[in-house]
Amino acid sequence: MTSNPANTGLRRRGVLFDVDGTLVDTNFLHSVCWAEALRQQGHLVTAADVHHAIGMGSDRLLDYVLGDDHDHDGDAEIVAAHKTLYKQWWGRLVPMPGAAALLRGCAERGLAVVFASSASEEELEALRSTLDVEDALTSATSKGDANTSKPAPDILAAALDRADLQPADVIFVGDAVWDGEAAQKAGLRFLGLTCGGTPGEDLESSGAAEVWEDPAKLLANLDRSIIGRLLSD
Repeated sequence: MTSNPANTGLRRRGVLFDVDGTLVDTNFLHSVCWAEALRQQGHLVTAADVHHAIGMGSDRLLDYVLGDDHDHDGDAEIVAAHKTLYKQWWGRLVPMPGAAALLRGCAERGLAVVFASSASEEELEALRSTLDVEDALTSATSKGDANTSKPAPDILAAALDRADLQPADVIFVGDAVWDGEAAQKAGLRFLGLTCGGTPGEDLESSGAAEVWEDPAKLLANLDRSIIGRLLSD
């Protein structure tokens, strides 16, 4: 791995990556599985409506789609049903175009590459297996590393702490408005990708300094993106 002189001094620079919908094509799978899990408990919610909430933790997602005042007695059953349905896809997950190459491109430039995921540890292992980029990865967080899920900044703060990074020296890459909200609260610059299904204007409204289509497009423009400019700050 090539080291960058900008990373050899006191300042360590890095990129935090959301994983679901950003690096692995899972958002619409999640939407369908959540909609089915909800229907099993008598809640008729469309997959499209669920998609707006993807990126939140399961607790916040259910409040978002059912309302804060919904009967929470069945929440555990819905969460368990979603996991059972989604787990059937784990062996068939597909990386987003250019995802692995982007992570390696960042690592080759001397940047710390960190997964800031709210997925459970078991789910994150499936995602990491799909990407197969352990050689480029500095560290990773999962659901158990945060007290509160996105759009709270807890998972980002945990990722920064684990990789020994400061907010001013980091870009966070995500695909959801909840990623943008979490980034603002954590004091991070946010770069949005539309491959998860969220329109670019929505990502910009949530604070994205730049928006690209997918990891491949970002990689093709990496050196002139805010990630590339991070190395010259």
